[in-house]
Amino acid sequence: MSRVSPAVRTLLRQPYSSQWRKTPAIRSPWTKPTYQSIRCLATPTAMPSASKENIGVYCNPAHDLWVKESGPSVEEVKSGQALKEGEVTIAIKSTGICGSDIHFWRHGRIGPMIVEHDHILGHESAGEIIAVHPSVKNLKVGDRVAVEPSSICNKCEPCLTGRYNGCLEMRFMSTPPVDGLLRRYVNHSAIWCHKIGDMSYEDGAMLEPLSVSLAGMARAQIALGDPILICGAGPIGLMTLLCCAAAGAEPIVITDIDQNRLNVAKEICPRVKTYKVEPGVSMEEAGAAMSKLAGGSLTTALECSGVESSIAAAIYSVKFGGKVFVIGVGKPDMQIPFMRLSTQEIDLQFQYRYANTWPRAIRLVQSGVLDMKRLVTHRFDLEDAVSAFETSAASAKTGAIKVLIQSP
Repeated sequence: MSRVSPAVRTLLRQPYSSQWRKTPAIRSPWTKPTYQSIRCLATPTAMPSASKENIGVYCNPAHDLWVKESGPSVEEVKSGQALKEGEVTIAIKSTGICGSDIHFWRHGRIGPMIVEHDHILGHESAGEIIAVHPSVKNLKVGDRVAVEPSSICNKCEPCLTGRYNGCLEMRFMSTPPVDGLLRRYVNHSAIWCHKIGDMSYEDGAMLEPLSVSLAGMARAQIALGDPILICGAGPIGLMTLLCCAAAGAEPIVITDIDQNRLNVAKEICPRVKTYKVEPGVSMEEAGAAMSKLAGGSLTTALECSGVESSIAAAIYSVKFGGKVFVIGVGKPDMQIPFMRLSTQEIDLQFQYRYANTWPRAIRLVQSGVLDMKRLVTHRFDLEDAVSAFETSAASAKTGAIKVLIQSP
């Protein structure tokens, strides 16, 4: 019978978690290999470098917005006691403000997703790993990561078929009641933390909106030489423009009500044709004008604003057998030109978040195929997050496109 060494006995006396792993037993050269169960220590593999108190950016049903203390506490971060199996602690360095964050703050809901309590915002983040649960083997302290803000069941049909964005038990960070990433420190599952190497934290944070565009590109099946309309030149619309240009779509037309954003579109893609949406122009007239800019050959419209009139204009812009693909998020109920869709056999298709996009996004940015830096217009410290949100919400006056909140 094999003997257990004093070192192993000491290990077994230490505090442990409920997780087990198999490890070879201590044995002599004359015995066959046997195995004994050793419990994994529930302390981080390295002491984290947390020095500042954790704070987060909150909103509530009364549409207040403020910064206050958040969890995990700095003591929990240093001790690692709050880490669960498979989790890491991330020191968040950069987070983008999404339109959904503005909606949750100002309107208190997006469709059935309702802010009912104090709620932490933010889901476009990148940072540094500062603590690792012993069960995590693919990440180590010091790794730079972009955070995919998902948590799924791995049991339902969408999960098992690779379309986990439709998980029936999805917990998406910043979508009520799940708190978001706009904090100094966050615990998150390691499988959703993607290594970014020497990529900047700003680019790492921008991988989330890039993922939205990449998911739309894939589902809409954009191909080399496709004539494309992009409705809306906000962050997602401009990101989609970068993707369509890289994919070789031609011609590309982009629309917006803001001339400044159309000017930015021209900066990042000089060959794009721009159309400024003017008040009082009917959906039919706008659609015809957009089609004319593209030579009357639009096959696909990528609607990135979620505005009812913009979706309708897109429907009038594409030719027989075309497609209108809605990436944007809008109000719960809309009126659409049904008979136009029906008589022209136009497909109306939608998207919900993304799945399996981060590795592709990282390759595109690291290789230089996509350069997203021009889209970042404003930067604020975490302590000044309220000003950051006000700047983002007043984009027509401030010229904001993507506002980033940083925590050095």
